[in-house]
Amino acid sequence: MVKNGKEVNMRGRCSAGQKVLTSIIVRLALAESFCVNCGILTLDEPTTNLDRENIESLANNLSRLVESRRASHAHFQLIIITHDTDFVEQLRRSNVAEYFNYVHKDDK
Repeated sequence: MVKNGKEVNMRGRCSAGQKVLTSIIVRLALAESFCVNCGILTLDEPTTNLDRENIESLANNLSRLVESRRASHAHFQLIIITHDTDFVEQLRRSNVAEYFNYVHKDDK
């Protein structure tokens, strides 16, 4: 992190949400670098430890990513495994998902 033109040591200063968000960003950057022609991206519980503001930002940026990927990959797929129904609803409103599958466990 850079503040007032000076590099700030962030060791021990990041919240859990900041660490998770950084991890997601690094993973997306690696996927972008090594999987230039990949047609699928899977995220498992990407909103864990994120606050509402960062969850909204992640949903918006994933929507943009899907739109840009579909321009070069007609069959691009984003698979998200999550318990965060608000996050899923934000993605649904962005109109980038054709459908959602809800899996739940019943008494049987």
